[in-house]
Amino acid sequence: MFDRHRRLRKNEAIRSMVRETVLTPDDFIYPIFVVEGENIKREISSLPNNYHFSIDRLHEIIKEVVDAKVKGVILFGIPEHKDEVGSGAYDDNGIIQKAVRKIKELAPELYVITDVCMCEYTSHGHCGIICGNDVDNDKTLKYLAKIAVSHAKAGADMIAPSDMMDGRIGAIREALDENGFKDIPIMSYSAKYCSAFYGPFREAADSAPQFGDRKTYQMDPGNIREAMLEIQSDIEEGADIIMIKPALSYLDVIRWAKDRCDMPIAAYSVSGEYAMVKAAAKAGLIDEKRIALEMLLSIKRAGADMIITYYALDAARWVR
Repeated sequence: MFDRHRRLRKNEAIRSMVRETVLTPDDFIYPIFVVEGENIKREISSLPNNYHFSIDRLHEIIKEVVDAKVKGVILFGIPEHKDEVGSGAYDDNGIIQKAVRKIKELAPELYVITDVCMCEYTSHGHCGIICGNDVDNDKTLKYLAKIAVSHAKAGADMIAPSDMMDGRIGAIREALDENGFKDIPIMSYSAKYCSAFYGPFREAADSAPQFGDRKTYQMDPGNIREAMLEIQSDIEEGADIIMIKPALSYLDVIRWAKDRCDMPIAAYSVSGEYAMVKAAAKAGLIDEKRIALEMLLSIKRAGADMIITYYALDAARWVR
């Protein structure tokens, strides 16, 4: 005698009834890149079908997001001016601040998350204040807090620090609370690995470091127990959501996090994951829709409650 598991695979009706993991538009968060200037909608060569938008053309992509029933976006800004301390990041009239205000005007119900980091805004391309040849952790914290407060003042619904400085969640939480933003949640890039999968993003955000690398603050890809320590510290400091980045090669980290904490978990399916699928599909090697949806399904199955993905709009349409 043996078990007949195939009984529950006989047709689509029963397969759908017993399916354990299902994708919906509510799972996805769409990244948007905003630039200074006018009348700009410029395709990002490393991220096909994704664009740089100027403020005056944001309405085009926001309409697509709303029509696709995607509930949230995460914003990345590319300023005209960069300096040693990334002052454009905490300018109340900076590119992200203007974009938040515009999106809230266009679609008040859309949930707007802002990435808090300095690499797009610093002349050296690192995620904090440089002292010698490295990022000074403690000096960077006050700048990150200023950026977070500026984003909240502009109307951001959630703050998402991606810098990987120690103590940043506590510093940002304290600054938000002191400035009257006790209800603004923090989505922490808790386990952000120093990954080769970020390549296309760095072109999109003009954020490649001008010297060295980010190995002294982003995590070693070989470590998983360390990720749990990072996550625990962020939770203790006040994070409301924790994130694992990248996603596809770090499904084990997502699973470990899901099994060890009750906090909502986000995963960032990064630019390299997207670009590889796009390139293979363009070459006629794969079925893009099936591969993309299977990839996203695996991330949710591993334990992610929400997925930041460049496929958000397409995937939302495909699963409806």
